[in-house]
Amino acid sequence: MTELQEIFNRAIEPLPAIEDESFAAHFDSYADRNIVLLGDGSHGTSEFYRARAEITKRFIQEHGFTMVAVEADWPDAEAIDRYVRMRPGPKAKIGGSAKGFEPFKRFPTWMWRNREMQDLVEWMRDWNKDLPPNRRVGFYGLDLYSMGTSIRAVIEYLDQVNPEAGKEARKRYGCLDPWVEDPTSYGLAALHGMEDCEAAVMVILRDLLEKRLEYVSENVQEQDEYLSGKQNAYLVRDAERYYKAMYWSSASSWSLRDTHMFDTLCRLIQHRPSPAHKALVWAHNSHVGDARYTSMGMRRSEINIGQLCREKFSRENVAILGCGTHTGTVAAAHEWDEDMQIMDVRPSRSDSWEIIAHDSGIPSFLIDLRRGRVDPTLRAVLAQERRLQRFIGVIYRPETERASHYSQALIHKQFDGYIWFDCTEAVKPLEFIQPKTPVGKEETYPFGL
Repeated sequence: MTELQEIFNRAIEPLPAIEDESFAAHFDSYADRNIVLLGDGSHGTSEFYRARAEITKRFIQEHGFTMVAVEADWPDAEAIDRYVRMRPGPKAKIGGSAKGFEPFKRFPTWMWRNREMQDLVEWMRDWNKDLPPNRRVGFYGLDLYSMGTSIRAVIEYLDQVNPEAGKEARKRYGCLDPWVEDPTSYGLAALHGMEDCEAAVMVILRDLLEKRLEYVSENVQEQDEYLSGKQNAYLVRDAERYYKAMYWSSASSWSLRDTHMFDTLCRLIQHRPSPAHKALVWAHNSHVGDARYTSMGMRRSEINIGQLCREKFSRENVAILGCGTHTGTVAAAHEWDEDMQIMDVRPSRSDSWEIIAHDSGIPSFLIDLRRGRVDPTLRAVLAQERRLQRFIGVIYRPETERASHYSQALIHKQFDGYIWFDCTEAVKPLEFIQPKTPVGKEETYPFGL
């Protein structure tokens, strides 16, 4: 046994089964932070979703967390927010007033339309039902892939509060109309000088921000609707920039996306009226693990939401937890926009962090990587190791796994803690499920078809 393996084994804390009522209590030492980022090593692994769900429930119940912000588009997540907070307005099924819109229908549908998320969402609704509106836990989307839906949402919001501004928004957003079905083609057109809608998009956002006092009173509902309109306008602005950046710098487009997610989180923290702005963030390890200590930052100068949170809010107010696995099954596609498949996950490589975790012989554990809480000898040994870490997103290419899914990482600086499940299984996608709850008037569940 190597020195690294021996010291690593001494530092790990075995975990009970996720279903065990004591499971989430093992993470209480992280709950004194105002922002806790919960990562996953893939977007299609059941254990990662279920573990994060149990941690989320406990942090809401016992530690006063009021926000769950996820790697999903704002309009889609708002359908769930309306459902769990019982917000007045359009039915949750159509996720706002965008007629005919069904949330989470864009690839990859299984990332949020799955049984594991359904269970958490129903729990959140039940938790909120006896709380006053200003204390209910919200569910929010951080991502920026909903340009077309967000354009419609901004226009429809302005139609309600200022019809003349709605007409103006229709005219200015018309610049983007030809591209909303395939926004990547807008980036290509802009690259060749055929189109540039940035100025028109900025006018709408600026006008909306300037008229805040006109649109918003002390009414909580009005504040929520204004936040949504404002956030959709920011999303359109950032998406317009993102699709242009895609064609000249992958590093810039990545950083624009994560900066958007971080800025969205900051706006949410500012919006919540309670004195304790405590947020849980669900996103992939590549987004939450501090980019400065992976190949993303060390080689490609990319930034991510984990790094930005530490820089703005300080390490003392932020905790980052990642999840990993050795083998099992995962829900993923071979290529973008292809059908989901249940794939076998290859056993982790001999030069990876995952193999160190696997060789501990413990099927599930937490290792606390915070300075002052972990053996200094382990940190010193970890600092000397240059190992790979596996990143599986919604695409999985086992035949080119080393090139497609592994990247160097300094795990003890990337995360504050690492959650391990040695053998995992794929998430359980939803097909046609429309559960009813006794709260409200039989709103359609956001994932219902």
